[in-house]
Amino acid sequence: MLSWDEFDTEEAVKETARQDAISAAQTKAAAPVAQPTQAQVAQAQAAQVSAAADAQAVNTAFAAAAKEAGISPELAKARASLAALDPAPGLQELEMGAARIQVDEKRMINCRADLNQLVPFKYDWAWQKYLDGCSNHWMPQEVNMTADIATWKSKDGLTDDERRIVMRSLGYFSTADSLVANNLVLAIYRLITNPECRQYILRQSFEEAIHTHAYQYCIESLGMDEGEIFNMYRELPSVANKAAWSLKHTQTLGDPTFTTGTPETDQELLRNLVAFYVVTEGIFFYCGFSQILSMGRRNKMTGVAEQFQYILRDESMHLNFGIDVINQIKLENPHLWTAEFQQEVIQMILEGTELEIQYARDSMPRGVLGMNAAMMEEYLHFIANRRCAQVGLKEQFPGAQNPFPWMSEIMDLRKEKNFFETRVIEYQTGGALSWD
Repeated sequence: MLSWDEFDTEEAVKETARQDAISAAQTKAAAPVAQPTQAQVAQAQAAQVSAAADAQAVNTAFAAAAKEAGISPELAKARASLAALDPAPGLQELEMGAARIQVDEKRMINCRADLNQLVPFKYDWAWQKYLDGCSNHWMPQEVNMTADIATWKSKDGLTDDERRIVMRSLGYFSTADSLVANNLVLAIYRLITNPECRQYILRQSFEEAIHTHAYQYCIESLGMDEGEIFNMYRELPSVANKAAWSLKHTQTLGDPTFTTGTPETDQELLRNLVAFYVVTEGIFFYCGFSQILSMGRRNKMTGVAEQFQYILRDESMHLNFGIDVINQIKLENPHLWTAEFQQEVIQMILEGTELEIQYARDSMPRGVLGMNAAMMEEYLHFIANRRCAQVGLKEQFPGAQNPFPWMSEIMDLRKEKNFFETRVIEYQTGGALSWD
């Protein structure tokens, strides 16, 4: 079982190694990029000539086949079009032509090596996270919501404060994961130039879709007003402020004309990654998660809580992947991690913490579920310290403690272990149930 102390120790060791590597990179001139030998160049040129000859032979064959007697006009047109196909333009962006990719040519950003070649791996941790994500696969329909529906329908099932928490949590998360997925698909995937990391990003994108599906499943099963829930991110200030902050810091990269390659644009990408992984997934999710999971520990809304436990496990891996990507970019591009930029990152983390504290006060105006807004503020200070430490920055809230140590147990949960002791015996969608 993973404890916070063990996790902190492991992170401290990893961060020390990272900082040593960054310091070494900053104190010596950047090593020149290895240039291909004459033999490698000759081999690549020979391969290109051979490929061109093979392509010409194929084109000639298609041209002859287009004139074959007895074929349909449509097939003749298709073959004639293939006879004119030139594969060269699709290969022009590859610097090495037909040469095989070497591990040292791979980089997290601004890499010109062929992104279609998954191996050899440079970042084994990214591939391992992809495999772990696949092993942890789950679907919302696996979770039985019958008890939750009965609790939600009962006038005495939940207090008004507990209902408020459920509504607020589903209101924020139902759209937050869509915002996250949009940033992944429309920006991050295109700008991260490493195939094994892209493989994990594809997995993460699918998981974000599963999470949105889970929230919709909960909302539908409980018979909630879908319009009210899905529009909270635009209508309820404590929810809208978090969504607006995330969009403010991530929308620039959504411009399809945005490219990296300069210190300014590279820092803009790094800024997006911090906002996206460190703050949105690393801070904004934790108040709602701890509230719903605390409810599940009290044997209330256990179906919703079980889905949140799986989502938290997924999001913890997303966060760790993002931290590793950020630190790898720092390692490969130490000139980006200036003192000024570090202060900007600290400011972003503090802003995110304040917004989540505001959300905690709104969603929990009174003590409930063994927690209150003051305890949540302490917890968020603790989380903010961890986020700072994970990217090599000074903790901003000295002495902050974790008032919810049980969260670490749930975060380490495997799918086959059921924290809330629920079992899927039969499954019905909310629409198939009678509300009479």
